[in-house]
Amino acid sequence: MSGLVKICGLSEPETLVAALDAGADMIGLVFFEKSPRHVDLERAADLAARIRAFGPPRPEIVALTVNADDATVSAIMERVRPDWLQLHGSESPARCAELKARFGVKVMKALGISEPDDIARATPYAAVVDRLLFDARPPKGSDIPGGNGISFDWRLLAGLDLGVPLMLSGGLDAASVGLALKTSGLRDVDVSSGVERARGVKDAGRIREFVAAARAAQDMEHQAAGTAQKGRTG
Repeated sequence: MSGLVKICGLSEPETLVAALDAGADMIGLVFFEKSPRHVDLERAADLAARIRAFGPPRPEIVALTVNADDATVSAIMERVRPDWLQLHGSESPARCAELKARFGVKVMKALGISEPDDIARATPYAAVVDRLLFDARPPKGSDIPGGNGISFDWRLLAGLDLGVPLMLSGGLDAASVGLALKTSGLRDVDVSSGVERARGVKDAGRIREFVAAARAAQDMEHQAAGTAQKGRTG
């Protein structure tokens, strides 16, 4: 596969079905009460059961938390049984490693990016997590760390190799994902607000359009990389 597509912030069975049918690789469920995409444990457990009933293969389930305490994470792990924890707050590398070891789950750390110095902060995390997600730094005064519909300078990621898989997020939609991949050099993408018709309300058509656009862009970049490799070895 040339790249992964993650649809984050799903909360309704209808749009979950759209993401499943479109071929999303990861489904993100948000556990953060300040977010318009927050789901409670009961609804999340139902959505997770629907994901497990799909396939195989099926998308991986990602539980997004923000500075959650052990009790909250434990409840999520017990009821939802996600494949990944996405830590989208100010969690330290030590906290990431602690959660990964305690719960035996893969950990994805999200980092807000707005300038080159933000990239340097990723290095300590790369040693302890399974994936890094680069999102736009939230606007001043916002208490929502992601899903704000803003992007950052994708050129900051060009050529970046931290020895761990990287995923791009922040202000992506079907129209921009191709340029985002080409500019950043990344292959894996995450979308939330870019597939919504209103804040926190996903749109089935936009989900399908995004996945199709991302797949086309990923395939194009994959083919370009293959052509360049042949040129170097031919």
